[in-house]
Amino acid sequence: MQTDDVHAITNPALQATGRFDTQNGEKYVAQLCKHFAHKIETHVEGGTGTAALGTGPCTMQASPDTLRITVQAATLDGLSQAKRIIDSHLARFAFREGFEAMDWA
Repeated sequence: MQTDDVHAITNPALQATGRFDTQNGEKYVAQLCKHFAHKIETHVEGGTGTAALGTGPCTMQASPDTLRITVQAATLDGLSQAKRIIDSHLARFAFREGFEAMDWA
């Protein structure tokens, strides 16, 4: 492994934040954390949650009308994978709202 690779793994520098306008954000934070907890470390308290995705850390924050999720990764591929993980799970949990994908920035 090259030195740059080691630095990238120990210091994830890439991140994306997704937004979903919903009044059910706190419910989705709880659902995501409960679901992910079967395989990875998670923490949820009220409308805030964290998950240790294999690609890097994920933080979730619900407000009364918005769900924001930030994912971090060491590589662009990892970042894309993390966004796909979140989008695919939310598509199952938020299907009643017609969810397709977070608005990622």
